[in-house]
This record gives sequence, C-alpha cells and structure tokens, in this order.
Amino acid sequence: MPRRRGLSLALPALLALVLAPAAQAAGNVDCKLHFNLSGWSAFYKTAKGNGTITCDDGSSLPVRISAKGGGITFGKSTIENGTGEFSGVHNIRETLGTYAAAEAHAGAVKSSKAQVMTKGEVSLALAGTGKGWDLGVAFGNFVIEPR
Repeated sequence: MPRRRGLSLALPALLALVLAPAAQAAGNVDCKLHFNLSGWSAFYKTAKGNGTITCDDGSSLPVRISAKGGGITFGKSTIENGTGEFSGVHNIRETLGTYAAAEAHAGAVKSSKAQVMTKGEVSLALAGTGKGWDLGVAFGNFVIEPR
C-alpha cells in the first residue's frame, strides 16, 4: 500500500513539471497599438499623440503617446493611422512605460516610418505613413501612458 501512495503523490508533481512550460507560453497576449502622432524637430525632437492598445484577450486601453530625443534632425511630420505590434506581453498593462528608441529618417510630403524599440522584455515595432518633411538621426524615448 505505501508504494501506491508514493506514486499518487508523484504523478501530480510530474504533470505540473510537464505542463508548466505550456501554461507559461499560453500566457502571452497579442497586443496592437493604433495611433496618430505629430511633432517637429530642430536638433531636439518632440512628438505627441493618442492611440488605443487592443489585445487578443479582449482588453483595450486608450493611451497618450509622447516621443522625445536629440540628435541631428530637422523637420515636421504627422503620422495618421499608425500601427504598432508588441511582443513579450502577458498583460495589457505591460505595454505602458518608456521605450528606448533610435531612428534614421528622411521624407518629403509623404513619408514612411518603421521603428523597433524595447522596454525590458517587451518590444514594440511601429509602422506608419504620414505627411511632412524630415531628415536626420535621433535617439531618445517613446512613452505610452494611460489616457
């Protein structure tokens, strides 16, 4: 009889070890950012905008966006209907915060922008097209806050 008891205690522990990685992988949430952003630069770059983060778990969050940095950059631009895709997210709240950003850009009248930035384990890939003119290289941060 004692042998059966040992087996019955070991089986749940073994199942927990086998199923733990699958449960952790299932915890990832697919989140996207839809945004509008406008700004200017003359050595110092600044931009502000609004957006909404939506996740495949049904959560949604209206956000305020700001970007600041410096470098060799000049211009004025607006991005409308931009998109972003987060990776490494387990909860919509993990998308909030300050991301490190670096970019090279050039455009006139209609310009396109693609950029990848990180905040610890979370990454954000942005893409968008807009209006304006810009030229340069800039380093700084991209901040997402709740509205």
